[in-house]
Amino acid sequence: MLKNIYPLTKNILSYGQSLSLLLARLAVAYGFYEPAMQKWSDIDSVATWFGSIGIPFPTLNAYMAASTELTGVILLTLGLFTRLISIPLMVIMVVAITTVHLAHGFSAGDNGFEIPMYYMLFLAIFASFGARKFSLDHLLFGDEQ
Repeated sequence: MLKNIYPLTKNILSYGQSLSLLLARLAVAYGFYEPAMQKWSDIDSVATWFGSIGIPFPTLNAYMAASTELTGVILLTLGLFTRLISIPLMVIMVVAITTVHLAHGFSAGDNGFEIPMYYMLFLAIFASFGARKFSLDHLLFGDEQ
């Protein structure tokens, strides 16, 4: 009986792949929006903070992080160059985890690495699967995005 149910269920649920990826992209983009805007609102303070936690070239890296996050918000929302933008955003998450969150453990309630890790996992999914049908990637590049 399960041999008959599984293929039917798989076929029905596979129709939700593009919608699921769209909703996940929008959620992740929204999650990057506020940190990006906070960085841009006081980039000098961000550069000072980056320097205090040992990030090299803190001013350059503050601008790079803020630019990458804001670009990520736009591109993930549009589903444009989704695979490509996911890579530098994953790097930002690795840096955030290693410099800020790791020392606090796993729990998000303790400022741990839980949430950045989830973002990184979603970004890995976007890098692997692309944006699918509900995206400019699909409109411009077709199924071979």
